[in-house]
Amino acid sequence: MADPPGCCSTCATCLLCPYSCQWITAKKEKKKGLRTTKYDCSWFLFLFCVFLFTLVWLYFAIIILNDFHNFNEFIFRQKKLWLDWSLVLLIATAVLISYSSVLLVLALCLQLCGQPLKLHWVHKVLLILTALVVAAAFTGLGIKWAEEWKSAWISLQATGPFLHIGAVGGMTLLAWPLASFIYRTRSTGLRVFVLLVYCAAMIALYLAPLGITSPCIMEENQLPPKPALVGHRGAPMLAPENTLMSLRKAVDCDVQVFETDVMVSADGVPFLMHDEELTRTTNVQAVFPERAALNSTAFNWTDLQQLDAGSWFLERRPFPTVQNLSPGDRQEAAEQRIPSLEQALEAAKHSNLSIMFDLRPENHSDYQDFVNVTLGVILQSGIPLQQVLWLPDGFREDVKQQAPGVHHVYGRKRVENEKEPVLHVNLPYQDMSSEEIRQYRQDNISVNLYVVNEPWLFSVLWCSGVSSVTTNACQVLKEMEHPIWLLPSSTYFMIWIVVDCVSFLIIIWAFVLMKKCSRRRRPAESETDVLLTKINSLMQE
Repeated sequence: MADPPGCCSTCATCLLCPYSCQWITAKKEKKKGLRTTKYDCSWFLFLFCVFLFTLVWLYFAIIILNDFHNFNEFIFRQKKLWLDWSLVLLIATAVLISYSSVLLVLALCLQLCGQPLKLHWVHKVLLILTALVVAAAFTGLGIKWAEEWKSAWISLQATGPFLHIGAVGGMTLLAWPLASFIYRTRSTGLRVFVLLVYCAAMIALYLAPLGITSPCIMEENQLPPKPALVGHRGAPMLAPENTLMSLRKAVDCDVQVFETDVMVSADGVPFLMHDEELTRTTNVQAVFPERAALNSTAFNWTDLQQLDAGSWFLERRPFPTVQNLSPGDRQEAAEQRIPSLEQALEAAKHSNLSIMFDLRPENHSDYQDFVNVTLGVILQSGIPLQQVLWLPDGFREDVKQQAPGVHHVYGRKRVENEKEPVLHVNLPYQDMSSEEIRQYRQDNISVNLYVVNEPWLFSVLWCSGVSSVTTNACQVLKEMEHPIWLLPSSTYFMIWIVVDCVSFLIIIWAFVLMKKCSRRRRPAESETDVLLTKINSLMQE
């Protein structure tokens, strides 16, 4: 096969060697009479599918970063090992997508240069392993973290229009090697099949916007107010979680609600702590090694006050932002202790900050006593009751009677024929659709969704009209004055039509251009074939 115009023998050789793992020149390949067989085509198709499969996993990996801190905490509770596993995920995914991308680019360039697609067996094995690794990742995601499928679906509301443009662009660029293949292959049936598949894919992409919906496709004057920020355990990217420093940092981020978790010590003192064990956020293993595995409620308040609740934050760096802390903040973080609920209420009262909390553990035999003790501390603190948002479901009726001014927040959706109307709900962001958010907003029901860290997710919920979001990244969302993107429907329609039309014209141009190139090649290929036939005849004689 002769090289097409613009593809020198040296370039063809440089492309052929890494793909076939053999340092052999393109001229030698031609002397051997090697051609791309149907078997080679099947491996190219497998390569293309692995690339798409890995690309989809890359998209998932980026989307689940919003919730990855929960995964890090889960691994610590299981293995007592702290590591930012998101870095491992991204590095591994980058290696897989880079490998399949390089192979695909080499194959497409070889096709344009008229060289055979002889994929080496090492690459075949590695591609199979890549497919198995990605399949295992998706399987694990579906088994252990199924709610992330909902996250991916929500993400399409933020990325759908841009994924459509990218997909159209990628398939448009594919027209050149595809046209080269169609004009080179001698099998009419294969040529027609490939062309039909490509045309069907392009038609589907051209019409894809008919199924793309996003709350951010709206007029500027229809945009709801910016959601209020609820600090998840304070400002955990800037200070140790559930500490007074974290509360103060949340106030600096213009957070309106401090969300925390309350437990009650063995001697009846409510304090701030999320985990049932103290090992993750204190130095309990150093101070009380024989009691480190006990429930947090098994310690009295005197014991709890001996624990360091800040140094772990500097040592383990649960978020990348820790390395950017000032020397003063580092010193303050190292001095943090477990705060009591009374201290947190006092700080919230002076900062005019609302406080929302869970009371843990719900299955404790003394839970009713925990409710009574906690309620007593709230009433004695002097904080205005309208600044207290009560999350626990247990003994809620008793709380309503003893403190009628407290706002009750429900961790469920409203149901029909309720005795009392639900005015505040607190749910995972995966559990409410944009339509439900709009309906709740019309019915004057406050909706808080958690945990929202990424700007793309915050933008989608903002456009949907959510009242507030619980976040770890209050310092990031505070700076957002506008959703990442907002498009009127007419503008999006115009972009859709322009992209499709430009793509169609480029594809037509690619096929016309490659047809002209194929016509120039045919005489040279005929002469080469005649010469090779004569050489073979002479060798046989």
